[in-house]
Amino acid sequence: MLLTGRVTDSLVPTRLGRSFRWLLASSIITNIGDGIALAAGPLLVASQTRDPFIVSSAVLVQWLPNLLFGIPAGAIADRIDRRRIIAGVNLARAAVLAVLATTIAGGAISIVVVLGALFILGTAEIFSDVAGESLPPQVVERADLGIANARLTTAYLLTNQLVAPPIGAFLFAIGMALPFAVNAVCFTLGAILVTRVVIDVTKAEVSTTEERHLRAEIVEGFSWLMGNPPMRTLALTIVAFNVTYGAAWGVFVLYASDRLGMGPVGFGLLTTAAAIGGIVGTAAYGRLERRFSLGTIMRGGLLIETFTHLSFALTTSPIVALVTMGVFGAHEFVWGTTSTVVRQRAVPDELLGRVTGVYTVGLVGGLVIGTPIGGLLAREFGITAPFWFGFIGSAILVIVLWQQFDKIAHEGAV
Repeated sequence: MLLTGRVTDSLVPTRLGRSFRWLLASSIITNIGDGIALAAGPLLVASQTRDPFIVSSAVLVQWLPNLLFGIPAGAIADRIDRRRIIAGVNLARAAVLAVLATTIAGGAISIVVVLGALFILGTAEIFSDVAGESLPPQVVERADLGIANARLTTAYLLTNQLVAPPIGAFLFAIGMALPFAVNAVCFTLGAILVTRVVIDVTKAEVSTTEERHLRAEIVEGFSWLMGNPPMRTLALTIVAFNVTYGAAWGVFVLYASDRLGMGPVGFGLLTTAAAIGGIVGTAAYGRLERRFSLGTIMRGGLLIETFTHLSFALTTSPIVALVTMGVFGAHEFVWGTTSTVVRQRAVPDELLGRVTGVYTVGLVGGLVIGTPIGGLLAREFGITAPFWFGFIGSAILVIVLWQQFDKIAHEGAV
């Protein structure tokens, strides 16, 4: 028992509090469900159609809610108790998945039903994600936001990216309806666990006023962001780098086979390498934050991203690609944690949901812009062209933004 307690304290320090542990437990169980669906969802789509356009539409209908509802989701997160949003949305997702599982088991499934379910689930997810990302400042101290977000990210990587997807594929092989039924159970448990979180009333400033129009509140959040130069720069940085990222990663599956000669298993190994790197990065986040300023961490991360594009543009070696993916995975999740911490510390809590919603729209918007650019470049100039585009574009952005990172990081420390 003593050893178990020490391990628990090492993984989730006592200073983060019992409520954070409930939040982390809820995140773990829902990410297990999401990871199961990560493998089972595409398999379900492929079982209904082999049309590439329709298969790609399944990805689009999951991205679309982020663009349509990201900002309204943020405004609602600033109006309503964020725990209630997460719990309610998880129960709604459980209900949709239960219906989907029943439909599959009854043999009445069709691609139209699948796409409709994916859109509803994607819509629910954006409300849950924005509320969840806005909740830690109400649970832990500002000084502990870095380690708290790192632990949440580590849980996501272990469950959503590594452990759960193979389970989802295995369950799908046993019975098509089974992984979706298990996912429904996970979301139900996640909803129950998050209700155990107790918010510190000295940190919670969520507005419950219904007199103001939702549109006015959205405008207020967007205006605050545009009027705050460091946070505006961070938002534009995320959009711009996601354009270069989306251009390269949109053709990555073809790059892995055509350039590296890696089949489906090899492509899976590249994804695994990134996830393992992410676990190492987030596990080391506390030490990085103690030894380096946030501005230095951000600069270093974007240099890694820039040279990742260059490495892929030049190499034909699977080994080099695997190592590069591991390093990139570490950067990706350290950067994600750092930018989230900066935002959570800098944005007033009563505006955090709305500002997070704007960031989410910008992130997905960058990917939506970059992905077709990468496809066109690969078609016209070869499979490495998107990576050269990513390298040149990222290098220019790093040079232009280099001096801005101290201001961005300092804003988060205020």
